[in-house]
Amino acid sequence: MRNRQFGVSLGGLMVGVIIVIALAMVALKLTPSYIEFFAIKKAINALATESRGGASVVEIRKGFDNRATIDSIESVKGSDLEITKDSTGVMISATYRKEIPLVSNIGVYIEFSATSRE
Repeated sequence: MRNRQFGVSLGGLMVGVIIVIALAMVALKLTPSYIEFFAIKKAINALATESRGGASVVEIRKGFDNRATIDSIESVKGSDLEITKDSTGVMISATYRKEIPLVSNIGVYIEFSATSRE
């Protein structure tokens, strides 16, 4: 009597490896954009917390530009920030788009939106 063997064939293993490599390549291309987004969000939240004492819009923009220089933020400048003041404090937000090329003429287009009140 023969025992039936179960397992992965070489062809199945190759297809699986190709899929894993393709997903890893996409993840490696997208990771820097998300790291930059979280740095922008962190800077916006810190500026909103610091400016509760009544900082002007110009001071907030300059403070963001200083933080952007330190944190290597290139997608958003201080002039791109939307700053509003109300009775509860300052709300700072930034919305921007990022296009990430993957392979040849295929790419990913992501819209990011960071707000100090989230």
